[in-house]
Amino acid sequence: MSDSGLYLSITPVKSSEIPPEDELIKVGKELLESTQSWKQGKAYHHNTVKTFSRPKGPRDGTAWFGRVSEHTKEDATFEEFWAGLGENKAENEMQYIPEIKKVKLIKRISPTQSVWTLYYHFPPPVSPRVFTVVQTTWLSTSSPKTGIIVSLPVDVSDNEEYVKLEEKGVKGRYASVERIQELENGKVEWRMATSSTPGGNIPQFVVDSSMPSTISKDVTHFLHWLHSNRGKASAASTGEAAASAEAAPSVTAETHAAAPEESAAPSAEAAAASGPGAAGTVA
Repeated sequence: MSDSGLYLSITPVKSSEIPPEDELIKVGKELLESTQSWKQGKAYHHNTVKTFSRPKGPRDGTAWFGRVSEHTKEDATFEEFWAGLGENKAENEMQYIPEIKKVKLIKRISPTQSVWTLYYHFPPPVSPRVFTVVQTTWLSTSSPKTGIIVSLPVDVSDNEEYVKLEEKGVKGRYASVERIQELENGKVEWRMATSSTPGGNIPQFVVDSSMPSTISKDVTHFLHWLHSNRGKASAASTGEAAASAEAAPSVTAETHAAAPEESAAPSAEAAAASGPGAAGTVA
């Protein structure tokens, strides 16, 4: 909890009472720092993604779960991580989380804070889920480069226009904090923590038991999507170069001989409800 009394939890804030950006970033940083002392859990994906957790406290709606992973530039550079997670976050998540079918901007408060509604669709008998959150971002380009993304659930029932924009479905809630940071060894650390509930009739213990695996899969989903886009960009660049070579024969063929990077197919194994920033399992 910060000096202002702000506490991150799955309790939604009214759309008219969204906390200031600096306060959200401050409590987000504090929460991530506290994960150093959380209970260690399983490691996934060949021990590259480590998980940890904190039991539900008096002011928590549910327990907190987190993960941390380190990545070489071959995985992704800091700039690539930030472009995918810190910019156009909701729209990007729709590209690599299969269950997200629609995202809609409800309100852009500032260039670094906005309210989004995300619509999840699942095979029957699971009902569609809707998560409406305020996403706040903060970026420091000084060494070490660091980016923070804080997501907090929002209740838009106090604004008729926002209610019209919000997707319809069982309302889930999640709070999450993510940090992208350059390390001294040249790698990039991706650390996150989340507390969530899918709503409806799904027992919370079912959600909690699958959370470590679910949030770990988000890492591979994101990287597969990123690498796929790398391949497309490389292919497009090669195609443009080839066209340029035909138009200008004086340019040697060797200049454009680099083959495009092979696209990494998105994983067919999607978490049953790897919500934005890991919103929890709903299947």
